[in-house]
Amino acid sequence: MSALEISFAPLNAALEPAAVAFSGGELSLSDTVKALNQKCGGLILKAADASGFTGKTKSSFELLAPSKLDIGRLIVAGAGKTAQLSDTDWAMLGGYAYAQITTRKTPRACVLAEFDDTGDTKPGEVAALIGLGVLLRHYSFTKYKTKKNGEDGSAAADGAENVPPAADGLQKLVILTSEPDKARAAFQRQQAVANGIMLARDLVNEPANVLGPVEFAERVKELEAVGLDVEILDVDALTALKMNTLLAVGQGSDRPSRVAIMHWNGAKSKRAKPICFVGKGVVFDTGGYSIKPAGGMEDMKGDMGGAAAVVGVMSALAERKANVNAVGIIGLVENMVSGNATRPGDIVTSMSGQTVEILNTDAEGRLVLADVLWYAQERYKPKLIVDLATLTGAIMIALGKEYAGLFANDDKLAGDLLSASKATGEKLWRMPLDKAFHRMIDGKTADIKNIGGRWAGSCTAAAFLERFIKDTPWAHLDVAGTAMDSGRSEINTSWGSGWGVRLLDRFVADHHEKA
Repeated sequence: MSALEISFAPLNAALEPAAVAFSGGELSLSDTVKALNQKCGGLILKAADASGFTGKTKSSFELLAPSKLDIGRLIVAGAGKTAQLSDTDWAMLGGYAYAQITTRKTPRACVLAEFDDTGDTKPGEVAALIGLGVLLRHYSFTKYKTKKNGEDGSAAADGAENVPPAADGLQKLVILTSEPDKARAAFQRQQAVANGIMLARDLVNEPANVLGPVEFAERVKELEAVGLDVEILDVDALTALKMNTLLAVGQGSDRPSRVAIMHWNGAKSKRAKPICFVGKGVVFDTGGYSIKPAGGMEDMKGDMGGAAAVVGVMSALAERKANVNAVGIIGLVENMVSGNATRPGDIVTSMSGQTVEILNTDAEGRLVLADVLWYAQERYKPKLIVDLATLTGAIMIALGKEYAGLFANDDKLAGDLLSASKATGEKLWRMPLDKAFHRMIDGKTADIKNIGGRWAGSCTAAAFLERFIKDTPWAHLDVAGTAMDSGRSEINTSWGSGWGVRLLDRFVADHHEKA
C-alpha cells in the first residue's frame, strides 16, 4: 500500500490541482462553493443543471479546467441531507471522494469539507471523519502482487480487491475546513482507529502459510512499540494451565499453538478492573477429521478474524492512549488433519474442569474460546468480557453478511454494544440465550458435547461458551459473516474487513472512558 499524506488547512487555502467539493440535497452549496461558482461565471450551477445533478448521495459531476479557478478539475459530489448524517456517513463521503479522485490519477488533491448544516457534528470532527474514510478506502493488500495495475494491460475487475496504485496515484490530500486545528486533533484519534482497522485487515488477508500461530504471536509482540505490554504463552505454559480444549484443536498441526495477551493500562487508577476482549484465532481451519468441503476452504485463512479485531482494537486503544484498563487475549491454533489430530468422539477436560465430548472437530472455535474465557476470568477478574469469533455458518444463514450476532448475559452490556453499533454502522443483532439451548448440548458421556444438532447452530454455540462464564457480564459476537468477504462499501474494498475495531473502540470511548 502506497503512502498517502493527509493534512488539514483553512477554507481559504489555495486549491490543489484536483478538488472535490460537496453539495447538499436539492443542490445546496456551501459559501465557499458559491464563491467559486461566482468566480467562474456560474459555471458550476450550469454544469449541475446540464448533468441533472441535484446533490443526491453517490452522485457527482466534473468540470475540467474551469475558467478563473486555476485548477485542473473540480469534482462536485452529492452529500444528501447533511444535517442527518452519522459519523459513518461522513466517513463514507470521504471514501467516495477518494474514489472520485483516484479514478482521475492525480497525485495531489484537496477536499472542501464545508457544508450548510452538519447537525450535531462540528466542522472539525466532520473533516476528521472524512479523513478516516479516505484512509480506509485507500487501504489495499498488495504485498504479494508483482505487477502494478495496468502493467499487464489489464485493470482490476469491478468490485475486486484493491490493486497496487499506479505511480501517478494520489500521494497528498489536503482537507479544507473552517476548523483545521480541531480537525487535526480529532484526526489523531481517527488515525489510531484506522491503523487498528488496517492492522486487522492485514492479518485476515495474510495467507496461512505465512501467518501461523507462532508468526501471529510475533506480530502481536511487535505492538509493544505502540505501548502495549504483550505476553505470549507457549505450549508448555498452556499445558501447565490445563488449556486442554484449546490444545486439542491444534494438536494435529506441526505448528504449535499460542495464546497472546495484550495489556493496556491507561486508566487513572491502575487497580481499576479491566475490560477484556477475547478473540478466536484459528489461523487455518480444515475442519480436522470432520473435514470441510474443498470448495471455499481457502477462505479459512480468515477464521482468525475475531482475533484480528481484538489485536486491532487493542492497538487503537494504545495508540490513542485511551483512559481505560483493557486486556486482549487471543487463542492461536491451526486445525489440521494428522495422525495426532483430535478424533470425533474424543473427550477432553477443559481448564474449568468440565469435560467436553468433541463430536465434530469442525466446531473447534468454541473449544479454543472455552479455555481462554475461563483463563481471562481466573487471572484478571474483569469488569466485563466481549469475545469475537468467526464461530458459525449458522449466523450467516440468519443474518447474512450485514450483521454480526450478539449474545449477552447482561442487558446493559448488550445495550452499550448496540449503541456503539448504531454509531459506527458495524451492525449487531441480538440473538437469544436460553436454557433450551443448553439442554441441546448436555453430554451423554461427558459434561458437554461441542455440537447441539442441526437446529439453532449459532445459539447452541453461544450456549456452549456460556458454560465457561461465571458471573461476569459477557457478550459474544459471532462475526462469521462480517470479518471476511463482507459487503463492499465506500470505506472497505478489502476481503479482510477489520470489522469490530470501530465498534469496540466506540464502545470503550462512550461507556468506559472518563474525562
